[in-house]
Amino acid sequence: MEKNDFAFGKRNYLLMAVSVVLLILGFVLMSGGGSTNPDVFNPEIFSSVRIKVAPLIVMIGFVLMVFAILIKNRDRQEANNSAK
Repeated sequence: MEKNDFAFGKRNYLLMAVSVVLLILGFVLMSGGGSTNPDVFNPEIFSSVRIKVAPLIVMIGFVLMVFAILIKNRDRQEANNSAK
């Protein structure tokens, strides 16, 4: 198998890995805040990290994943241009 047989290049996989890390970080930030006692209200569930920051990080992770999938592989482009 040649080097150019892969669908994605090194840059694509690096961007995918970064987006997976962002997704995991966002979902970890969203978790927690519950109460051990169901009769007691814990206002920490409505913290700005869980309501604003974590969903923003998750959305950035999803957008970066789509970008990583759609971006063209430079090596494949150069191989196609040199073959012509």
